[in-house]
Amino acid sequence: MARHAATSPRRSLLRTAGLTVTAAGAVLGLGGAAQAATAPVPLPVGTLAGSDTTEAAQGVVDALPYAVAPVKDLQLDPLANTGVDPLDNGVGTQVADFQPVSTTMATDPVTKGGSLGTLPVVGEATGLLPL
Repeated sequence: MARHAATSPRRSLLRTAGLTVTAAGAVLGLGGAAQAATAPVPLPVGTLAGSDTTEAAQGVVDALPYAVAPVKDLQLDPLANTGVDPLDNGVGTQVADFQPVSTTMATDPVTKGGSLGTLPVVGEATGLLPL
């Protein structure tokens, strides 16, 4: 038993040294991987010389309505028209003979299954897109 107790500090020292070397190797390995991941990729000069930036910009402008069209018709509130919709609530008040004022005027377009195209201000902006 005394012999085992005498070798315990040595084992501890070897274990600590091994873990230190392993951690240092891992750090060096990760540093090399990070450097390789951020290294710039050389592009052939011939492909860059023939490109026209105005044609590329026109391609982006032409593709924009097709990329935005599905989003403007997407229902904003997935729980709309259900009994568990947390947005389907409101507070209202009426003073004397004035018209009643309620917060449902602002939340109804969303809680009734509205999309971006049906919202009062944003809908008009999405209507400007060609699609």
